[in-house]
Amino acid sequence: MKNKSILILYLVCFVVSLGYSLVLPVMPYYMESFGAGGRELGWLTAIYALMQTICAPFWGALSDRIGRKPVLSIGMLGYAVSLFLFGLASSIETLFIARGLSGILSSASAASAMAYVGDSVSNEERSRNMGQLGAAMSVGAVIGPVLGGTLANYTITLPFFTGAAISFVAFILILTILPESLTRSNTTRSIKFSFMPNTLLGPAKTILILIFLSRLCQTGFQGIIGLYLVDKFRLSTQQIGFVWMVLAVSLVLSQGILTGFLAKIFKDSKLILIGLTGGGVFILAMMLSTGFFSTIFILVMLAVSIALTVPTLNASLSTKAEKNKGTIMGIGTTVGNLSKVVGPLLFGYLYEVNIELPYAIGGSIFFLAAVICFLSIRKGAEIH
Repeated sequence: MKNKSILILYLVCFVVSLGYSLVLPVMPYYMESFGAGGRELGWLTAIYALMQTICAPFWGALSDRIGRKPVLSIGMLGYAVSLFLFGLASSIETLFIARGLSGILSSASAASAMAYVGDSVSNEERSRNMGQLGAAMSVGAVIGPVLGGTLANYTITLPFFTGAAISFVAFILILTILPESLTRSNTTRSIKFSFMPNTLLGPAKTILILIFLSRLCQTGFQGIIGLYLVDKFRLSTQQIGFVWMVLAVSLVLSQGILTGFLAKIFKDSKLILIGLTGGGVFILAMMLSTGFFSTIFILVMLAVSIALTVPTLNASLSTKAEKNKGTIMGIGTTVGNLSKVVGPLLFGYLYEVNIELPYAIGGSIFFLAAVICFLSIRKGAEIH
């Protein structure tokens, strides 16, 4: 894949992640200005994830039909419009419409970007490039809240308009510079989902299960870790901020560098098994942490384990279909988004029972996924 195309794809993933995280620090205050509270904020968050979950397979299938570039362009332009509408909103109803539209269109960009990688690189390079896409999204997640909080000091709507402007620039770059990755002979004649039952119950079944289980643990863990560190160690807000920074930087470096390096040494299936096993070990180790520095070490190792697992699973999924890569990657995106809804809810309820219980259950889920992966490897050279 040419360097120019790689950079634009990185920018797309960065912008999608940035646009989501940019508004997080100001959202509670913005909701207050409309007389809304926690319940409305919860639903606003849920509708974003729900729209992503529902729409990702459609966008992936459409990219199989008309090409990756048009769907990426639609996604970026629509994302810019939805953020702009959010900044202009004059009622709570407009906020829900804008956030739902944002969820619909961001799923177009994510699914087609991963399918683009699947079209453009060899099997040997796929894990590395998927890891780097994940790293670009992690960078967006790190920068977004800081930038959003800074911009909000000028006016509370500025983060939304800034996100819209960045998305529009990405749209222009896609439209003018990014080449199409599919040839006409490789596109499908119509949007068909008839191939899905055989694929989902066959080649892609295990990978989708592992994507769901690993992302469920990741998102659930991320949802409670801040509260856990306050309740268990009484860390200050400054220390909590440092923990999040270390976690994010570890993900960026691991996804951007380490995953690609190890992919040259291990097959994808072995790399996934290592990541899942490491995830189980280090999420359980959180229950044994005794202070700030031991917690930092455990979180770094957990971030490395996650970075080895998720991009490699996406790379493996992209090999399970030829002319329907977009649809398959869209389904993978849907499964990942579904875990974003289930994970925080599950870990949150477990936390209310006992603050250590989410880590015991999370470790068990990781080890279950590792066993599934191991049994699949025993049946064949790669995960099926």
